[in-house]
Order: sequence, then structure tokens, then C-alpha cells
Amino acid sequence: MITTDHIKVIAVCGAGTMGAGIAQVAAMSGFRTILFDVQPAILDKARQQIMQQLDTAVAKGKLAAAEKDAVFQRIQFTEDVNSCKADVVIEAIVEKLAVKTALFNQLATINSEETILASNTSSLSVTAIAAATTHPERVAGMHFFNPAPVMKLVEIVSGEQTLPVVAQQLYQLAVRMGKTAVMAKDTPGFIVNRVARHYYLEAMEIAEDGVADYRTIDRLLESAGFRMGPFALMDLIGNDVNLAVTRSLYDAYGGAPRFAPNRLQIEKVEQGQLGKKSGKGFYNYL
Repeated sequence: MITTDHIKVIAVCGAGTMGAGIAQVAAMSGFRTILFDVQPAILDKARQQIMQQLDTAVAKGKLAAAEKDAVFQRIQFTEDVNSCKADVVIEAIVEKLAVKTALFNQLATINSEETILASNTSSLSVTAIAAATTHPERVAGMHFFNPAPVMKLVEIVSGEQTLPVVAQQLYQLAVRMGKTAVMAKDTPGFIVNRVARHYYLEAMEIAEDGVADYRTIDRLLESAGFRMGPFALMDLIGNDVNLAVTRSLYDAYGGAPRFAPNRLQIEKVEQGQLGKKSGKGFYNYL
């Protein structure tokens, strides 16, 4: 049986909302965690986000007060990529192939040949990322969902050259983190984002047709069992991120009409109404 007992240190590259959330999950799971970002302001925001999340967990009785400090102490915040020496490195940076591969190649030079390089990409091909790196056999996808400390699902994605043992170790690592792990084939959108496009796109079509407004559509879907309605969820994810994934799938499937970006989301991005992070999206957060 494949084990992950040798995994002691996890590095997370990119301290945005996703990266900070993944680092929190790793630290709460007992791993020494390194959170890297080139921007000091982003690191400072990540510190605040993680501490706030831990305080909330304590307030809800999900984490002991004494454990909160221990979790936070497990996280090293750094602007130095050379500090990212770990057993597993998870990148959660911008969704640009060249940037991701450049980072992985840099990480490969400072880590051992046993280090696993995992991408949190939601829309790029893991095979393409791996093919442009020096050790494609050690590259795989480990796709968390936002917010990472709350959402249980993690997609483990093997590229064409990913060693089976690498994918299995990431699967077991996700389980150790208390997640529900699934193996996914390296196809555009993997499993969830491919299905979820229609949750968003059809909801926007309904709104455009004047059948119901954003809030009514959200409320109805939440009453049907969805944790968040499509418009609230798009605002949480970021309308720019959501549109980028939609466009990626639209291109990957040869312009299939079912993946065509909707006018509403295009306009929101053009107007800078990105959701919670900008203060306004489909809803106003100011």
C-alpha cells in the first residue's frame, strides 16, 4: 500500500485566497507549511485571512484555542522562492502556462528528485504543464475548491507522463487532509468545472431572459440543496476567474455552444465588477 508517511513539509506557492486556504488546510493537518508569494502585501493579507479563519473555527468549536496557535506557528510566510524546499509543492498562482512551468522548473532546481510538484490549476492541461518542465513524471494536478478549508473535494489529475505512484501519493495526501479525493483524467475542466459551467451559464441565460432576477435564482437553487446559488458563487470565485475558465473550456472543446461565455459575465469583467474581491459583482459588497 502506498503511504505518505515521508511527507512532512508542504510548500504552497501563491498566497492569494486559494493558496492561503490550501496552506491553512496543510497546517491544520499537522504539516509544516511554507507559504510563498513575491508580493509582501499578498502575504500580509494571507496572514490575516488565515488567522481570521482560525478564529472563526475556534468560535464555532471546531478548533481548540490552544491548537489555533500551534497551527499558525506551523506556517512559514516567505517572499523567497528558495525557501520552498518541501516534500510536496502545490502551486496556486496565475492561470498562465508559461508562468506555471517557469515556477516548476525553478522549484525543481532547489528540491530533491523525490519532491512532487502539484498544480492547483482549474483550467489548464496538466499534461501541457508537465511537458514543459524538467521532471514531467513528478507533476500532477491537485485541484482544491474555494474556500479550500471548507470544500471537501480535491481532484487528483494525472498528466500523460505522471507516474502512477505520484498520483496515488497525492490522493492519499488529500485524504490525510480530511478531503474527499477523486482521480480525474486530464481533460478540459476535469470533472467539476466541466459540469459546473452549466450551473453558471444556464443561470445567466435565465436572468437574461427575464425569468427571474439573480437573488431569486440563487435562493431557489439553494432551497433545492445547493450550498450557494450560481451568482453568489461566481462572486465568491471571482467573475474574472470564472470567465477565464469558461473561455478555456470553450476553446478546448472547439467552440462548442454549450460552453460559450455569457454576455453578463463578460460585461462584469469589463466593468471591473469581479465580485467580493472588488466590492461589487452580481451583488454589491461595499
